[in-house]
Amino acid sequence: MDSHDALPAHAPVVIVGAGYAGLSAAVHLRDRGIDALLLEGSDRVGGRVLSERRGSTVLDHGGQWVGPTQRRLLAFAKRFGCTTFPTWNTGHHLELWHDGTRRPYTGAGPDQGPGMSEYLAAADRLDALAARIRLYDPPSTPEAAAWDSETAHSFFERTIPSADARRRMALAVQGVWSCEPRDLSLFHLLFYLAAAGGFEQLMETEGCAQERRFTAGAQAPARAAAAHLGPALRLGRRVLGVEQRAGEALVHTDAGTVRTRRLVMATPPEATAALSFTPALPLARRRWIHRSPMGEVAKIHAVYPTPFWRESGLSGQATLYGDHPVGVVFDNSPEDAATGVLVAFVYGDRLRRWHTAQHAARRSDVLAALAELFGHRAAEPLDYTEKIWPADAWAGGGYAAVPTPGTWYAHGADGWRTPTGLIHWAGTETAEVWHGYIDGALASGERAALEVADSLGELG
Repeated sequence: MDSHDALPAHAPVVIVGAGYAGLSAAVHLRDRGIDALLLEGSDRVGGRVLSERRGSTVLDHGGQWVGPTQRRLLAFAKRFGCTTFPTWNTGHHLELWHDGTRRPYTGAGPDQGPGMSEYLAAADRLDALAARIRLYDPPSTPEAAAWDSETAHSFFERTIPSADARRRMALAVQGVWSCEPRDLSLFHLLFYLAAAGGFEQLMETEGCAQERRFTAGAQAPARAAAAHLGPALRLGRRVLGVEQRAGEALVHTDAGTVRTRRLVMATPPEATAALSFTPALPLARRRWIHRSPMGEVAKIHAVYPTPFWRESGLSGQATLYGDHPVGVVFDNSPEDAATGVLVAFVYGDRLRRWHTAQHAARRSDVLAALAELFGHRAAEPLDYTEKIWPADAWAGGGYAAVPTPGTWYAHGADGWRTPTGLIHWAGTETAEVWHGYIDGALASGERAALEVADSLGELG
């Protein structure tokens, strides 16, 4: 895994990108006895999953949760001896409404909160529509043209009379897709719901996507998989372009060229767009890549001596509406509560306003919001750190790419994940189950590995 080792001139399979998709592809190919060379341009594995130890506390700056139906991620973690623990979900959650009202609640939201009943009814309608999505061939869904021609914003305006319910639904979109409802097609929203198993799976904690966290951080299984792969993984090897010739692909890097029989691209769309391809990729694939911008999100951690909010019977979970920079807050303390950690998320329009300020002003705005929720002690953390994902040189945003309205219908059939000659496509954006999540990334790597294994078997 030494980044200074010379690259081989030839490898049976080359995988580009050592996030969870690329790692999954490499591990599955090794399990089948197929040698693969995994190239990663950065100095670490994990992609949009990044765990950092600061003092005695591990902070997850990227993807971090796992739910009970994310079976691939749970199995991957178990294989590499990485344990999990329950997300803190005890006590009352808080809602800070746009008029300054502060409401404690349990469950999905305050029962008597403005627009709450209409919001839940809208969620049920979305689930009913999502049940009609054809997960394994989404563009063939009969309603694809109509649904991909409408934004989530226009659908909410048309079908949810309550402005307060629309406000709640807008925050739900920001929290899951890291964009505004106007940026999201109704089709992609419904596909995402179908891929996760429903609206509640995406939004809630117990029994849902946010149920558990990793003891050593969500990057721990990636690091363990990297150790398992050993010298088959090369960090600090940036791929510049791919050239396909008869029967082989040439992978051009900043450290030389590797010839291969099959190539797996496991990079986010923005990173893929930066590469050169000879011959040019098919039009549908090019359009899919260029019309799949990454979401806009920042993740901020504030660390305290203790999780003091628990003393007041609060869970540390909160939703904020209106002009606050923060949209959602969780208790991200370690399992033993040796420190208290609040993690705050800034999405979409809020991020575009907030990130232009100087660091001191950003910090002040976030801590003021936390203090409004949890009291004056929240304004005085021991440690404060930000990860602004659109500024990340490799991912270009997070959590996942969001195809612009019309892209699924126009280009999905051939552009989503159809192999391009010798190139197979992986990445959570190519998954049909838990699309956009770590579990989806693992599933995509497994699928790409099977495609490669089958194609190599045909060649003999």
